[in-house]
Amino acid sequence: MQNSEAMALSAALLAVAGDLTQRIHDGVVARGFEGVRPAHGFAFARLAPDGATATDLAAHLGVTKQAASQLVEEIVRKGYAERRPHPEDARARLIVLTEQGWACTRAAEAAAAEAVREWAELLGEGEVRVLCQQLGRIAPYGPIRPAW
Repeated sequence: MQNSEAMALSAALLAVAGDLTQRIHDGVVARGFEGVRPAHGFAFARLAPDGATATDLAAHLGVTKQAASQLVEEIVRKGYAERRPHPEDARARLIVLTEQGWACTRAAEAAAAEAVREWAELLGEGEVRVLCQQLGRIAPYGPIRPAW
């Protein structure tokens, strides 16, 4: 593959990722969740399974503990998450999604599904499945981070 082709592929993937992030965000806002930013969605993805500490969240997002703490403060203040005692570490606080946080997460899932349905209309469902499989082969494992 020529350098120019590699750059074109890189640009296309970055454009699709940026567009998808924006479309999910727009879909969440359209469903009535105000005051959220795309960074919140990346945090919710880490909090969704069983909650996390601010330190866990910082590692997931690739930010400092201070930045993660500020984000936690923001989503707690907005009612999307709450702090609870950590079940295994008395010094730590576990941040978990509230019902509003879970509802916002479900809204993001619905918005993502809408975006992918449009891809299927353009490319066909079979091609989208192949695309998913191929990207899965090269996608890095680990947290999905925003491009700060």
